[in-house]
Amino acid sequence: MKERARVSLLAFFLAFTSTSSLFAADGTIKLGVTCSTTGSFAEVGVSTINTAQLAAKEINAEGGIKIGNKNYLVELAIVDNGSDRSAASANILKLISQEKIIALVGPQSSDRAIAVGEIANSFKTPMVSPWSTSPLTTLNRPYVFRMAVLYDIQGVTTTKLAAKEWKATKAAILYDEMSPYPTGMAKAFKASFENVNGQGSIVAFETFRTGDKDFNKQLAAIINSGADFLYTPQHYQEVPLIVHQAKAMGWKKPITGSNSWAGGDLMELCGAECKGMFFTGNFAAGGTKGKAKIFVDTYQKTYNKLPDEPAALTYDAIKFIAQALKNTGELTGNIIQDRKNLRDQLAVTKNFEGVTSTMSFQGNGDPTKCAVIIKIDENGLFTTYETVCP
Repeated sequence: MKERARVSLLAFFLAFTSTSSLFAADGTIKLGVTCSTTGSFAEVGVSTINTAQLAAKEINAEGGIKIGNKNYLVELAIVDNGSDRSAASANILKLISQEKIIALVGPQSSDRAIAVGEIANSFKTPMVSPWSTSPLTTLNRPYVFRMAVLYDIQGVTTTKLAAKEWKATKAAILYDEMSPYPTGMAKAFKASFENVNGQGSIVAFETFRTGDKDFNKQLAAIINSGADFLYTPQHYQEVPLIVHQAKAMGWKKPITGSNSWAGGDLMELCGAECKGMFFTGNFAAGGTKGKAKIFVDTYQKTYNKLPDEPAALTYDAIKFIAQALKNTGELTGNIIQDRKNLRDQLAVTKNFEGVTSTMSFQGNGDPTKCAVIIKIDENGLFTTYETVCP
């Protein structure tokens, strides 16, 4: 309670000290970007920064964002949250109070996004998390938005995949019970699968703790359960360990997961054993068309690598903010009011055409958009297998 009161008092103080008639007076709008350039999510951080800089460069090359009768260039204020919840919460205060950002892009992980979202909302600063899927990130937070599809949509999508591809009626789940993302995703998939396939279709519901590397006990229970497939909504660092150990123990059935597989270099760690597998998500670089193909080609030419899902979602987040800023019609010069005006436009955005999907917002921070079933092809490339829309 003392910490909550302290943050509230600080927010009250900043509400009066942050107002500045100099805001955007030089024709520049500042966007904050918080990502992990160090720690366990450093690879995702590289993708985030690459794409943020690419999107800002494109906007500025077109003359900036036209708001009313004036064009504003985009300047990025990037901070490293160190893949740590406390660091993420601390450096957001600097971006809001000292850098006077109009909005924040990130964090990517739900673990950080939930914590930072509370602060951004308290300070009435729009925040768009590209990759977070936890409902808690945006729940009762009118200033917080996301680009990714939610847990429940991915749960339904995986259930449909399992029925179509494997005629599966029995599933096993393995997840990290200490981490918000895999816990929420595992429970959402369990609810969806049981609802479609009948009570008792989840025959193994196994857990481990963050940092564990030996899954033999859990995998033995899963193998003995008679499950038709294994669902593990873990991040790209853990999936290869699970896959290798499962196959070494004789598991020959499908293994699938969620959009957490898409960040970082899963295939470098997993190799051939992950080829042919499916997972749900928002974006795959393989097989893109139209606007998404232009983005993939530009990113690859610029950075000599294909963009991953966090990269594509970050690109959408920045273009989403730019469009909403344009729709405000003017910048008043009062940063408190301008943040509110931006928030109002973000919340009513309809049919925003991103590179990951076309999406709309119904007055809150969660988009209505399609999920993607992604297949890892014989070359190890993530490719869109099917699009599933609500």
